[in-house]
Amino acid sequence: MSIPGENVLLPPVEVSWLQRDLLLFAASIGIGTEELNFIFEHADPFEAFPTYPCILPFKLTDQEVVDFDERATLREIPGVPKFDPRRIIDGGRAMTFYRQIPTSTVGRRFELRSRIIGVYDKGKIGSIIEDEKILVDAESGEQYVKMVGNTFFMGQGNWNGPKGPPTTSYPSPFEKEPDFTFRFQTTKQAALIYRLNGDYNRLHVTQEPGRSLGFGGPIMHGLFTYNCAAHAVLKCVGGNNPASLQKFRARFAAPVRAGDELVTKIWKLGEFEGQYEDVRFSTFVNGNIVLSNGRALVKPAARSSKV
Repeated sequence: MSIPGENVLLPPVEVSWLQRDLLLFAASIGIGTEELNFIFEHADPFEAFPTYPCILPFKLTDQEVVDFDERATLREIPGVPKFDPRRIIDGGRAMTFYRQIPTSTVGRRFELRSRIIGVYDKGKIGSIIEDEKILVDAESGEQYVKMVGNTFFMGQGNWNGPKGPPTTSYPSPFEKEPDFTFRFQTTKQAALIYRLNGDYNRLHVTQEPGRSLGFGGPIMHGLFTYNCAAHAVLKCVGGNNPASLQKFRARFAAPVRAGDELVTKIWKLGEFEGQYEDVRFSTFVNGNIVLSNGRALVKPAARSSKV
């Protein structure tokens, strides 16, 4: 007997980006002129920040503003109720990097090949859709990045669906001092700038729906915090080399507001999968965890600077 929402294949969708998109993304997550390879198109080399593809499901091929609610509306899934896209928040993201993406798709065609892994009924608090998206060169078939995400539909549960499998935990070793502590002071305009990458959810700019969802007003994109943490890990452990990052994952534990200081604590475990070291991290605001279950596989740089 099939489980509602399990392994539903979705039509591939074309995606594209320009050098300008990579520059905006890097600037929006706090990368500065000390990292020219991500922020200056004439750098040698000029490279894409590795987590950039996480914005592509929102942007697709557009260079203009798009209607977030319309784009977030799901196709009908047999056995699963229709969810309201105005009551969604991001639950977490895991990325696996197979090869570096080019700095522009001009003259090439890329697409996201996607499937819904499962739809899980969490009762009164809501439902979760877990999906997988793979960034692929449409002509060669080469895979570049795999993204597994959890979208939480608040207050939209109790439809007698499957509860879902237990989640794997990657706890940070809080009993030890972190190897690195990376601080990033966000600005009041941080969400307004980050949304220009292509994620135009009104939750991050207007008073509604943040108030109706219990947040008291607009909050930062979860993926903003996620990408800021990726910047911290790559800079502290991987020497700003995008090829050094093989896997990166985290769970969104609490909302962040524009103007908050993000404090990312990073631990190197000394355990390796091939050349890649197991790294754990957590991000805090005012001593409270906002990004948990953080794990990365990183090829350590010859020299990693304390921050």
